[in-house]
Amino acid sequence: MQESLKFKSMRKSLTTLFIFALIALTGCSGSDVYLGEWKGTDINGDKYTLSFNPENFSIKRENGDSLNFEYTQNSVKTENSAKTYGIKLRDGRTYNIFFPIANDVSKGLMTMENGKPVYTLCRTSYLSQDEIYNLIK
Repeated sequence: MQESLKFKSMRKSLTTLFIFALIALTGCSGSDVYLGEWKGTDINGDKYTLSFNPENFSIKRENGDSLNFEYTQNSVKTENSAKTYGIKLRDGRTYNIFFPIANDVSKGLMTMENGKPVYTLCRTSYLSQDEIYNLIK
């Protein structure tokens, strides 16, 4: 009888440890939702190509110049069917990838931690911030 209680306690501890490890591992790399290539537009209307991989992403300007960043995903939130993924760059800066249109992850925004938009994101075309916000209404 005593052995059975010890076994149950150990099994519960191992299960809890496994769940925490699984959460930690899935929280490190990027979500399938935003992985891949995006057409991005900044507040000035300049166009970019953003390419997200599980642990890094690149921002390519129209002239061909490119910047690369390592990141980890550090949060996922859903509110009123809108999804937000938090990412943290290796240098400590944090951004959100926000999909404001319910049940549509093909158009969104990359914002600073304070919510200020940096880029619009769209899988198929270059959209302005106004076009994204008009789709929400």
